[in-house]
Amino acid sequence: MIALFPGSFDPLTNGHLDLILRASKMYDRIIVAVMTNTAKKPLLTTDEKLELIKENVTSIGNVEVIAVESDLTVNVMHRLNASILVRGVRDVKDFEYEREIAAMNSRLSPEIETVLLLARPEFSFLSSSMIKEVGQFHGDIDQFVPANVEAALRKKWANE
Repeated sequence: MIALFPGSFDPLTNGHLDLILRASKMYDRIIVAVMTNTAKKPLLTTDEKLELIKENVTSIGNVEVIAVESDLTVNVMHRLNASILVRGVRDVKDFEYEREIAAMNSRLSPEIETVLLLARPEFSFLSSSMIKEVGQFHGDIDQFVPANVEAALRKKWANE
């Protein structure tokens, strides 16, 4: 069974990595799809995100990382023959949002199942936005993101 784990991953967090690892144990193949969030201006380019994620999942044999141009998630899933949509949930707010998206996806493509994985407590407060906020003001983010992501962010902020 093929599962899709989409996100903007701007940046990839340890919470994202935990979800990828857990999902990789549940499904034959996990496709991590770097998608564009049209509501936000990204800090990292798509190519940077792809490279950073790939460096962190190379040891997980059934995980593939791809970039997806603007499209509906259900359309992407059809093209990839994925039947499971994996999403992470940190809190009630996330749950309500994901429930609404799952309902819409179900109407658009009834054969697609959404599986919500609860964030582990140590990651339940993490968000890419929060990490960017803390990091750009020189706060310590090394416990929240993989080392290569922290290095890429520090380099990006140093050049701004």
